[in-house]
Amino acid sequence: MASFDAIAALIPTLVGRVGAGACGEDAQAAIVGLDDAELVAAFGETAELGILVEQLQAILAGVIHARSSWKAGHAGLAQKLGHRDAASLVQELGGVSKAEASRQVRAGETLLGDEIDAAAGAGSPAPGGAAEDPVPDGGADGAPSPRSWREPLRAGLRSGRLTTAQFDAVRRGLGEPPVGAEDAWATAAEQLVAEAARRTVEELASHARCVRDLLDPVGAEERFQARFERRAFRTWLDSDGARRGSVVFDDEGGAFLSHVFAAALRPRRGGPRFIDADEKTAAASLTADTRTNDQLAYDLLLDVVRAGVFADASTVFGSRQAGLRLVQTLASDDTFGQIAVTEDGLTALPSHVAARRLCEAGAAVVTVDSCGNPLDVGREERLFTPKQRIGLAIRDGGCRWPGCDRPASYCEAHHIDEWHRDQGRTDIDRGILLCRFHHMELHHGGWSIGRQGKGDFVLRAGDGSTTMLSRRLPLRYLWGDVDPPPKRFRPAA
Repeated sequence: MASFDAIAALIPTLVGRVGAGACGEDAQAAIVGLDDAELVAAFGETAELGILVEQLQAILAGVIHARSSWKAGHAGLAQKLGHRDAASLVQELGGVSKAEASRQVRAGETLLGDEIDAAAGAGSPAPGGAAEDPVPDGGADGAPSPRSWREPLRAGLRSGRLTTAQFDAVRRGLGEPPVGAEDAWATAAEQLVAEAARRTVEELASHARCVRDLLDPVGAEERFQARFERRAFRTWLDSDGARRGSVVFDDEGGAFLSHVFAAALRPRRGGPRFIDADEKTAAASLTADTRTNDQLAYDLLLDVVRAGVFADASTVFGSRQAGLRLVQTLASDDTFGQIAVTEDGLTALPSHVAARRLCEAGAAVVTVDSCGNPLDVGREERLFTPKQRIGLAIRDGGCRWPGCDRPASYCEAHHIDEWHRDQGRTDIDRGILLCRFHHMELHHGGWSIGRQGKGDFVLRAGDGSTTMLSRRLPLRYLWGDVDPPPKRFRPAA
């Protein structure tokens, strides 16, 4: 087993700080003695090392899978060692969860690609595809596809631009392309790989699912309907006599309830603080409430059920009534796009859901350019108006700070030009959504945000370094602001 000094020799910041034969306590003492810059540098170096180790583990898991094919029967590698399949063996060897072991196997399968037959060993039966990925990279006749859509994911994993968790999020989120859509899926995979450095794993998975639905509206409708059919609610009494419940939500119902809870609990979860005196008082009262968030959510659910349609929305939810706000494109011929997305969370929903909600709640029409930038409104108000905030939400999709996944309803509108100092305009083009934490960080941490015309916003740190604040990929797909423009696929007649 490698010693700590051998590992430290691979981490530049720790070289010379950990002596020969060092134990965990020695390594801990050396790390505690690092200054802030060294600590951050060392963690980054260990992360890079971890990505390389992850890649090796994925390849090893892929080869184990290839040699443990169900076709090999009891002669398979995992089976000979008393395991049902490769994931079970990897789980035991790595001391990881079943989900993590399965993820390593999936990543290894894709990394091996066409080499999987060789990995199975000479004379061994060719392994079958994994249960969750039954479609091979080749065409129906076995010939290799002109462009395997997984190749950008392989390249990203091999180059270290993707971790196995990011790889798996994109691969599972995109799913299998319809016939003839392989190139579009490969392009989407490339774009998601490029997003990986500034998005969380959860965001990557969500973006991949949304992009898939925008590219394949017919398949999206089928998937929506399948999840709708699985909706369920049941209650039961446990052994102590407490009534428990279990809910399986469909897409629309889950998004709606999520927005209800978010609207009521936003002050506890880091929502906007730029509100009037009455709302500040209510927010302070909710923040000081001794109940846990789960208890508050439970009490809210029962209050809403009891009150029904007679609930006083302003009392329960504050300035913004709870509801599900959808974003949908309207073409020049006044026809709606086939897919709508939720303002918070960017969950794709079929057009018939949007049409029904249009009848129930009406619509706010926002005119945008080809990149999704809403029109200017002017400097008439010091603060952004509710209609302007709708435009910002449509364009930004949530907090634009790198790596932040806070949705639009949790954000505040920041003027990139100071109102007094720069005579800044309260225009959508000069505003950007930031969550409360990052808005405060911007003002107090020496950061600034700039923009040339209607291009991407640029975040500037105190040391002069810059970061491009790119818009979320599903929104770029929604407005057609990707190269090449997204093509919607439909099954052949």
